[in-house]
Amino acid sequence: MTTHLDRVEIDGVSVSPHHFIGGERIASEDTFEVRCPMDWNRKLADVSRGNHQTATDAVLAAQKGFSQWSSLGIQKRTDILFALADLIDKNAEKIATVECLDMAMLLESLKLRLVPRGALNFRNYAELVVEHQERVWSSKGTNNRIIRDPAGPAVIITPWNAPFMLSTWKLAPALAAGNSVILKPAEWSPLSASLLADLINEAGFPPGAFNIVQGLGSEVGAALVSDPRVRRISFTGSPETARHIGVAAAKNIVPFTAELGGKGPLIVFDDADIDAGAKKAAAQFEDSGQVCLAGTRLLVGSSIKEKFLERLIHYTEQHVAGDSQDTGTTLSAAIHPVHLERVEGFVERARKNGDKVIFGGERFWQEKLWYKPTLIEPVSNESEIVQKEVFGPVLTLQTFDSESQAIELANSTDYGLSGIIYTSNAERAERVGRAVRAGTVWVNSFLIRDLSAPFGGYGISGIGREGGDYALDFHSDLKTLQILDGSVS
Repeated sequence: MTTHLDRVEIDGVSVSPHHFIGGERIASEDTFEVRCPMDWNRKLADVSRGNHQTATDAVLAAQKGFSQWSSLGIQKRTDILFALADLIDKNAEKIATVECLDMAMLLESLKLRLVPRGALNFRNYAELVVEHQERVWSSKGTNNRIIRDPAGPAVIITPWNAPFMLSTWKLAPALAAGNSVILKPAEWSPLSASLLADLINEAGFPPGAFNIVQGLGSEVGAALVSDPRVRRISFTGSPETARHIGVAAAKNIVPFTAELGGKGPLIVFDDADIDAGAKKAAAQFEDSGQVCLAGTRLLVGSSIKEKFLERLIHYTEQHVAGDSQDTGTTLSAAIHPVHLERVEGFVERARKNGDKVIFGGERFWQEKLWYKPTLIEPVSNESEIVQKEVFGPVLTLQTFDSESQAIELANSTDYGLSGIIYTSNAERAERVGRAVRAGTVWVNSFLIRDLSAPFGGYGISGIGREGGDYALDFHSDLKTLQILDGSVS
């Protein structure tokens, strides 16, 4: 590897395509291409492709950076975190521009919601770590205190959807707790993370406190999670990859959290505001359905099926597919041809299985990556289209005749990340909300997040929880300091 300062221009924004290790940009001889989903003929950058040695160098840098970062103390670290948050706000438009072109998420959504959330993540944890008081108590003639020590270098592996926001969501508690970090962004959308490295450098982090290694998961990712010097691993992605990471973490006895996607139910009872439920169901098609929390299984009371379907079609027809940079666009392109082919495969297998495609089921335009909002009525709850995560603009529609049947259907997959319930009955909202097995359940709303609340999933939707104190505890080593009464003065 060699130190390299070359950058690329992406719609007027200067971006480094190289790793960030020990406070320096490092280039690899091998590269991989990053292309724009909205125009697959447009290459955005040739990005440095890391390997086992790159990973080793990054972990060594993180070890050195950990010593400096953890020794700064909470107040100095929080000052730097606040400075970083301010820099994110200042550069929000640049970050949004690059991420829009990198993964096709709607530009307005990025500018108004997701990039500002990145700044909020750092501010939230800068405040929370100060408020995260040590527990002190007396017991059996001793004074006791819980001390939270920084754990050490942490590896953070993020997905290709909403990459900037999801990176900051994981980075903020790790850095606030005093850990150094090695971030491995997804190879399909790594460029906004590179901009984050520039801002971290400008904010005054010591060299090695934050590092980025780019490349393929099977190469550099596997090397990072297998390194015995790594003391925490946080991953968002597929259950299949998580199983491999979990084995590597177990071998080194390293705590590991994983958020692994979902197959959330969106339940609409006959006492609900049907129009509101249908409008929210149509909103699940946004971002090309590439949202892990989406309510993709529509469970609707039998008596309101036809009215609900009429309203769902009405709101779905109001969507506009197009360039994600245009304010009128509501439906973005899929991230990558390989991913779109995967979505198409699910729909084609559903057709062959006898599942009914009510609308959609094809691309808007051949040779382009926009897929039509699709609704499928399955022949069975055991159909693949019901049981497996598609991660595209594909919903299923099933009906129920009773509250107990709705709950049974809601809990009938191996996933348990989220659930959405529409009802006007407070007692039903409480009963069903408690009965649905999911890490987050919304009633008459969706995607409203309190950053102090735990986030994670049941079943194959994940291990552990992120958010609030839960993330700070994960990134800390907890120590009990016990002093005999009267033994010291």
